[in-house]
Amino acid sequence: MEDEPEEGGRTSDTLTPEQRHKNMAAIRSTGGKLEVALRSQLFRFGFRFRKNDKRLCGSPDIVFPHYKAVVFVNGCFWHAHGWKSGTSLLKSNLLEGPVLYSGRCSKFRMPSTNAEFWQKKFTRNRERDIRDVQKLFAEGWRVGVVWECSITGRRRAEKIRTVAEKISLWLEEGYAEPFREF
Repeated sequence: MEDEPEEGGRTSDTLTPEQRHKNMAAIRSTGGKLEVALRSQLFRFGFRFRKNDKRLCGSPDIVFPHYKAVVFVNGCFWHAHGWKSGTSLLKSNLLEGPVLYSGRCSKFRMPSTNAEFWQKKFTRNRERDIRDVQKLFAEGWRVGVVWECSITGRRRAEKIRTVAEKISLWLEEGYAEPFREF
């Protein structure tokens, strides 16, 4: 995975390929700090749930069987939140308008090296996300997506509590809402 030089012969990546590989390999797909903090807050609110249920499409991060609802905690980088591409919207006859990957995000930045690889990677990730959500809809599940940018930064604990409150309302009162972004 060689970095292609930018103008002036420099690469934009300050790490060696070995260091970059080590960093990328260390990123966890489940049980990250944000996910654990959000689950803890929901547990304090009295919700009981399953974690990463592999029986469901996409192995949702948080599954609320009692409410027939699932929540994905998506990292803005890996799910290309805010990136404009052809596979940015979910269209379903259950939803009033196209959703998913809506809005802008300051956390996502397209890598400047190996651009073709990353565009393909993000496109595949988005297509998989949309396919998973549609399968969950077909099975009668409601789907929520919590974006990393909504629960990070200054006052992180306050943001996590606020998002957990919104999830609580969605679970208990939002039965008419099959999809929700937080």
